Amino acid sequence: MKHTKTILAVTLTSLLTACGGSDDNSTPPLPESGVFNLGVSDNPADAKIVNIAFKQVVLKNDEGSISFDAIEGGGLKHIDLLTVQGAEVATLISGESVPVGEYQMCIYMQKNETADENSSYVQTADGTAGLTTNSNGSCGGVGAEDEDTGRLFLNKTFTIEEGSNTFVAEFNLAKGLQAPHGNKDYWTLKPTSVQLVNAAEIGGISGQISSATFSDCQSAAVDLGLPDEYSPAVYLYPINTALINMADFRAENEPYLQTEVAPLASARVNPILDADENEIGQGYEFGFLDAGMYSLGYTCVAQQDDSDENDIDKIPPFFFNADEQLVEVTLGETITRHFPETFDPEA
Repeated sequence: MKHTKTILAVTLTSLLTACGGSDDNSTPPLPESGVFNLGVSDNPADAKIVNIAFKQVVLKNDEGSISFDAIEGGGLKHIDLLTVQGAEVATLISGESVPVGEYQMCIYMQKNETADENSSYVQTADGTAGLTTNSNGSCGGVGAEDEDTGRLFLNKTFTIEEGSNTFVAEFNLAKGLQAPHGNKDYWTLKPTSVQLVNAAEIGGISGQISSATFSDCQSAAVDLGLPDEYSPAVYLYPINTALINMADFRAENEPYLQTEVAPLASARVNPILDADENEIGQGYEFGFLDAGMYSLGYTCVAQQDDSDENDIDKIPPFFFNADEQLVEVTLGETITRHFPETFDPEA
């Protein structure tokens, strides 16, 4: 079954809208220029709040750099990425004129190793902790150089053309948000956790999880000796990735076996509420995907997936207990795929 809906934006979103032409009642735009807008969206990790205090956005190319401050109410622009899941978006920069051409992007955030809700931070069930990133420096000679500033560098080149250009800069927090390790009591956002996608070439997937699917996973978790804690999520894989070959997120220096397939992204499973705030189901959504065929894996123990380690081989292990195959993403549409595909939430 497939449904179509309007895609808004998920997981850091950048909207680059070029303008051209004029009319008798308006001032003609600058030649070969476009209007730059940047929004933010997320592919969530297992946290309650992931707040980023954004400072600056810089576009660079061979001609130089263009800088925009991220300001709201006279201060930094704060965005909780977990409020913009699925196909939601929060605007970061809008209405700025940019010459057409090819660019790369740097996003600057305020980083803080201590718990401070006036800065970037992560909140979990255990409390609030600071959020930092290990990257810094300029972007083509421009960029915030303050000691408390971190840089997220999107090295993929994109083009602003005449007409409308929409891009999505997507945070993959399940892969790029590192929990406190060793003697560190703060979270770290890896610079590689962000990717840029052309919205003209994307679609989405959404669906619901049957109670039977969750119960089966819960029983399997108990049998494996996992704690009585559950964090359901859906993972995205390349086409024809069998359930047995679906692997977890790992650091770059943690190799995958030849039979293992690394996930492309993941989406948290969230409660679906009716008008009276009663839970009526469990749903997930991927908002910005390239058109094509994919496989999906379902787990109820996403909290066991450490993005820096091989958790499949641990005792007890991280695991998937259900999959969906041949999930086709179409341009400009969000298709529906439930777990299992035959599940009817309306029945």
